[in-house]
Amino acid sequence: MTALVVGIDAGGSKTRVMVADETGAVLGSADAEGSAVRPGEVDRAADVMARAMREALASAGVGRVRPQVLCVGAAGAGREHHRQALVEALTARELAADVVVHADALVALDDAFGDGPGLLLVAGTGSVAFGRGPTGIIDRCGGWGPICGDEGGGVWIGRRVLSVVTAAADGREPETALTGAVLTTAGVNEPTDLIDWAAAATPAMLAALAPVLVRVAESGDRRAAALLGLAAEELALHLRTLARRLFVDERSSCPVALAGGLLAPGAPLRKRVEQRLRSAVPGAQLLAEEVVPVRGAVRAALRYLGVPG
Repeated sequence: MTALVVGIDAGGSKTRVMVADETGAVLGSADAEGSAVRPGEVDRAADVMARAMREALASAGVGRVRPQVLCVGAAGAGREHHRQALVEALTARELAADVVVHADALVALDDAFGDGPGLLLVAGTGSVAFGRGPTGIIDRCGGWGPICGDEGGGVWIGRRVLSVVTAAADGREPETALTGAVLTTAGVNEPTDLIDWAAAATPAMLAALAPVLVRVAESGDRRAAALLGLAAEELALHLRTLARRLFVDERSSCPVALAGGLLAPGAPLRKRVEQRLRSAVPGAQLLAEEVVPVRGAVRAALRYLGVPG
């Protein structure tokens, strides 16, 4: 049997696994809950990845075969000590002969542009932009996490949705259809019940309020539409900043790709970001193809194995 490689896209809300042979042919896949790297949760994240990987190998009919390379693109692994902690946790579980860990956006960048230049914006549970300039320099913008940043991402949106609802309950803001939609999603009866709900909410639960905002904004609610527009503005700012660093300025021609659950093809937030980029980053050349980060992780695993591509 040829050597096997495994790619994992470990996001805050979802984990995707793909098994391939050394030719790049996909043999199996599996999905699981989020496995982003968070302080004190590295072992939990590694357990989720290990379980999903076993399911993917079983789906490929190679459950007893040890892959040669496991490449993980993990949210939260952008800092070296977090990345190394995940490498050690996965290595200890003896999942593959070699384990490689990158930040999640780097494997998405790989899928979008390979080794070429370009800017990638990712917005899911969190948000971050990565780019590679014409000289090969790689830089990033954003990705500071749910407390300090991640503007335009799901958790950021969720927190602001809650602020709008509570302000409306006070009378500090006009009434909004967000109130009823949020109460229904949270499974509570009154705005005051959101205090306990929010205190116990996981990042995935907060991010689940982002689709609620999109739905209410699309129904014509002006406050929801304004907040969705602010999210698009914040995300476009990430790309403008990187364009200036890597491509001289925002008017220079630069390939741009959008990825993540909130920026899926046809998504309302994606449409707003694309519209905003026309003036914020006029040199942006948007890629129409969907970016699949787990596919980029497989490509990186094959490159580690010595397979060109």
